Amino acid sequence: MSQVAEPATAEQAAQQIQRFRKDVRRLRDEIARVIVGHEEIVEGVVIALLSGGHVLLEGVPGLGKTMLVRTLAEAIDLSFSRVQFTPDLMPADILGTNMLVEEESGRRRFEFQRGPIFAHIVLADEINRATPKTQSALLETMQEQTVTVAKTTYQLPQPFFVLATQNPLEMEGTYPLPEAQLDRFFFKLRVEFPSSEALHTILDRTTSQTSVHATKVLGGPELLELRSLVRQVPVARTVQDYAVRILIGSHPDAEQAQKALGKVEKTDRNDLVRRFVRYGASPRGAQALLLGAKVLALLDGRFAVSCADVAKVARPALRHRLILNFEGQAEGVSTDDIISAIISRTPEAIPGTARS
Repeated sequence: MSQVAEPATAEQAAQQIQRFRKDVRRLRDEIARVIVGHEEIVEGVVIALLSGGHVLLEGVPGLGKTMLVRTLAEAIDLSFSRVQFTPDLMPADILGTNMLVEEESGRRRFEFQRGPIFAHIVLADEINRATPKTQSALLETMQEQTVTVAKTTYQLPQPFFVLATQNPLEMEGTYPLPEAQLDRFFFKLRVEFPSSEALHTILDRTTSQTSVHATKVLGGPELLELRSLVRQVPVARTVQDYAVRILIGSHPDAEQAQKALGKVEKTDRNDLVRRFVRYGASPRGAQALLLGAKVLALLDGRFAVSCADVAKVARPALRHRLILNFEGQAEGVSTDDIISAIISRTPEAIPGTARS
């Protein structure tokens, strides 16, 4: 696997940023040839892909979630696998199982038959239609990127990227994803209904004789190099502190949250946290904030992260990591509104501290 050397000079950094933006632009343009609208969704998927994380796409059926994943797989020269999650799907149907095979000599032995999880890009379609037992089969694969069967551990191919789609939980026949699995998703993106103009374009492309497909514009080694460059982007201590204070601000009982956010009046919007949140985001949320912000900085032509980059990725990075209490669920409170309240009450720098 090739690695990107850390830039020694500003000129080298500028060249690497230029190549990064060029490769990402080619990928996004190729996806846009097939996917109409959903620019923010495409950007979120690309950010997570370059950060080394997984994505959960939520939306009602028919909005093109599966088509987006297929198009991404067509645009990248990597192996692709699709798993349709159903209530009768078992973990072995995803991971694989040991099968008894007979050799030519007549001797029998167990041989591991790999499941569809052994691919670079895995589409877990309608993941919340499977039972929690089957959903939990992805926990190890998404975190350690390994599969353990019968005390034997198998390494998944690199890069490994899971894109899961789900229908809203209020629809019949769905099972809520466990919090532990939700936390393993880098971003949660909500796919909205397209505009009337986008609908016209969709109909023009899908009801005619000609069909549009993406061509491969990026390879596996190139993707790994892009990921390596993302890790090299520096983050100032003040920016990292801003991300930490946003994360702590999502915890209703954290003392540091009140100190970081300052004294809050009872009528302040930040009361949403103390009133409706049961548990705040985990440290994985802070990792998603910084890695997503690094990608945004590179896409903007900068080799340094700003607080604005962190704030921009806060909603997709944290919305699925906040656990609402009973009152929040009963009143239908949006976690996006809570995150907006946290951002509005979190200053980019604490008064009295020096910027570095």
